[in-house]
Amino acid sequence: MALQSLNENNQRIQEVTPLPPMQLKPFIIGLFAYIILGIVSYTISGLQMFILSSFGLIFGYTLFHARFGFTSAFRRFMAVGNGEALRAHMLMLAVAITLFAPILHFGIGFFGVDPSGSVAPIGASVIVGSFLFGIGMQLANGCASGVLYQIGGGRTSAIIVLISFIIGSVIGAWHFEFWTETAPNLPGFSLAEHTGLGFFGAWILQLAIFGGIIFLTFYVAKKRRSPKMAVLPTASGWKKIIRGAWPLWAAAVILAVFNALTLMVSGSAWGITSAFALWGSKIAQFIGIDVLQWGYWSGSREVQLEQSIFADRTSVMNFGIFIGATMAAAAGGVLSFTKKLPFKIIMASILGGLLMGYGARLAFGCNIGAYFGGIASFSVHGWVWMIFAMIGTYVALFIRPLFGIKNPKSTDEFC
Repeated sequence: MALQSLNENNQRIQEVTPLPPMQLKPFIIGLFAYIILGIVSYTISGLQMFILSSFGLIFGYTLFHARFGFTSAFRRFMAVGNGEALRAHMLMLAVAITLFAPILHFGIGFFGVDPSGSVAPIGASVIVGSFLFGIGMQLANGCASGVLYQIGGGRTSAIIVLISFIIGSVIGAWHFEFWTETAPNLPGFSLAEHTGLGFFGAWILQLAIFGGIIFLTFYVAKKRRSPKMAVLPTASGWKKIIRGAWPLWAAAVILAVFNALTLMVSGSAWGITSAFALWGSKIAQFIGIDVLQWGYWSGSREVQLEQSIFADRTSVMNFGIFIGATMAAAAGGVLSFTKKLPFKIIMASILGGLLMGYGARLAFGCNIGAYFGGIASFSVHGWVWMIFAMIGTYVALFIRPLFGIKNPKSTDEFC
């Protein structure tokens, strides 16, 4: 069995298509864009924001180079039982909680910040929001982080998704007060702080859960005889660091480490979608809509509407993600834009973006802020998000064909 598996793996490696030549011009443009972003961030907000812009660049480069997906990982598992990417998620989360635990317990932070975990209420808001997000990301073929790195990588439909995402985020901010205050919800619940387990006990508990999920993925894959993930084109030797496809496990570790660094530098875990609500609400305010009447923008958030977006760490990191993905795509020689999109794909992109934007506001984040950041912070809402996003993904498998989007099949050679 082991020899057969090794032979299959060697065959897959031999089938890898070599990378096309590096696209030097867009790579250099991306590098200059990063320098400009760093200068502007530093000038407006100081060294802390410059560092966070660099973290964003690393996130974008990593996500694209490994094609580290959240949307595709959920879809592969629900459609054909392939859990390769989901196992990478568990590794990422295991590394993250190992780093988050001492940071949160001892309050380790830079620039005078007091780090706090992403712990959010549990109830109708996160359930409905994550379910809608699960459907939306499958229609759009990408989540919040995926949209950013896909735009950077040249996927034209992702631009439509982003615009719709921002609109959905604004509507979600408008309805936020109803879902969080009128709809039934329980207070945030931390496995480390509200159970008596402490961070060490909660760390052990979550590692056990990760192990159980990994076992489940192997069991389901064997039961359903799921196709393997296709191997990405890559370079060889040291060039692989710059322009080759990175293995999922490497990306998982990098994402976890830099999420922990983000927690120490900014005081909170990595997030993405709050910036979309901010950008959209600023536009809405500009055209005369009084967004300050919305509960979402009351309290500490109000000042964000008055400040530059370069004073918002999520916005700055998002710009870094976009630039990093562009540089990674150019380094791999695969940066290109689709000139024409089918009407059904445009409609799916619009609907998917709207559902994700709305759902992310209700659920206190996306795959990054709620799922990754929530579970890394030992918050139960992160697990609730994962479950209902998976359910939304399953429902979306029946909707995607209506828009001409294919689902993975068990008869596929690769998924």
